[in-house]
Amino acid sequence: MAVNLNRVPVIREVACPRPTRVVSDASSLAGALRHVKGGDVIALEDGAYAGRFVATASGSPGSPIYLCGSPRAVLAGDGPRSGYVFHLDGGDHWRLVGFTIRNGQKGLVADSTVGSVFQGLTVEQIGDEAIHLRTHSTDNLVLANTVRHTGLRREKFGEGIYVGSAVSNWCRYTRCKPDRSDRNVIARNTVSFTTAEALDIKEGSSGGYVLDNTFDGSALRGADSWVDVKGNGWLVQGNRGTNSPGDGFQTHDVAKGWGQGNVFRRNVAEVHGPGHGFALRPVNDNVVMCDNVARGAARGLSNAQCVKPH
Repeated sequence: MAVNLNRVPVIREVACPRPTRVVSDASSLAGALRHVKGGDVIALEDGAYAGRFVATASGSPGSPIYLCGSPRAVLAGDGPRSGYVFHLDGGDHWRLVGFTIRNGQKGLVADSTVGSVFQGLTVEQIGDEAIHLRTHSTDNLVLANTVRHTGLRREKFGEGIYVGSAVSNWCRYTRCKPDRSDRNVIARNTVSFTTAEALDIKEGSSGGYVLDNTFDGSALRGADSWVDVKGNGWLVQGNRGTNSPGDGFQTHDVAKGWGQGNVFRRNVAEVHGPGHGFALRPVNDNVVMCDNVARGAARGLSNAQCVKPH
């Protein structure tokens, strides 16, 4: 699919309404999640919430469900080898805002969610990936989160933000069909100290946006770039990365028909490493605009000739 460069989404932060329920411990939070309905607003008091939390209810576009707290409200799992700290399992139109998720094998996993917003969260001290949109999760916004210290279980799986599923997992999650986690927006996040990619966009996912994020690859051990786009038709714009053991941004076509039609523009790649700022493998019809900047990239801006903006 072709990227329409004139239709970049306007992003607005959500504000949490007056709460309909206030919770102060893990038991009351788990109960609130079991009985929540569209339009409800759960507020987390500051403190520790130990356990694994699951939400399955759905809101609607006009009546989303809110779960809000400050960074001092901490959902803490059982350690980097055990479970998901927060699992949004099939629920649509959620607003998760402001709190901390810590100390699980995975931090926040969203399966089959539509129209949800994950904003201002701190996700840290995670065994594998911190935030994962999976199983046809579409039209969601991942906005202004702080993600750090992943890969404590296995460096290879320590992605910061992960969209979709690898082709090897399609039969597990999406009945052997591509995981169409489409049209998601990843914007204004700060991702650091991840052992694998800060952002991994899998084959099967199309039509998303990566806008104005900040990536630091100082801890990369299980990957060789901040961003790896294996889906189609993504716009990667206005991002800044520093420190990579390989390249800054990459594309790959690990499954037939994928890794195509992606556009990189107005990004700054402070690589300080041996690769390119933008490595397209293969080039296919992916595009690196000439308004991208690469510094400290031993092999230059890109392995593809850049395209001048209109």
